[in-house]
Amino acid sequence: MNFRIGFGYDVHRLEENREFWLGGVKIEHAKGALGHSDADVLIHAICDAMLGAACLGDIGMHFPDTSPAYKGIDSKILLQKVIELLDTKGYRPVNVDSTVVLQRPVVASYIPAMQKVLSEFMGLETGDVSIKATTTEKLGFEGREEGVSAYAIVLISR
Repeated sequence: MNFRIGFGYDVHRLEENREFWLGGVKIEHAKGALGHSDADVLIHAICDAMLGAACLGDIGMHFPDTSPAYKGIDSKILLQKVIELLDTKGYRPVNVDSTVVLQRPVVASYIPAMQKVLSEFMGLETGDVSIKATTTEKLGFEGREEGVSAYAIVLISR
């Protein structure tokens, strides 16, 4: 069996009066992430990690923010397309370890729902999708509540 590890990172600015999607779940908050798609920073980081592990480029290469086809798209659709790309190379995800970085809102209560959504789309057990959240103790753009970032490591196998 062939194993590969990929790393992903994404960041989006937070703006008032926008929906906030994280890990495929709508989070109630006064601010939401700004982006060409629904700006789900966690899904984007996971997609980049899987694409990197399979040496298939990055999310921007496959789903450019200059394309009207991806304007406002649900990032779960992008995740499904990445899974399909992996499948063409004979790969499948094994597990995910991720961290979301934001000062507010507190997202701990949303993590089980995010694990459920992501595991279903990725064909994994919920226990194979680790999601952690942390603040930056009010330091940096996340701490000033200007943006949100996410990191992901994904193991894939052939």
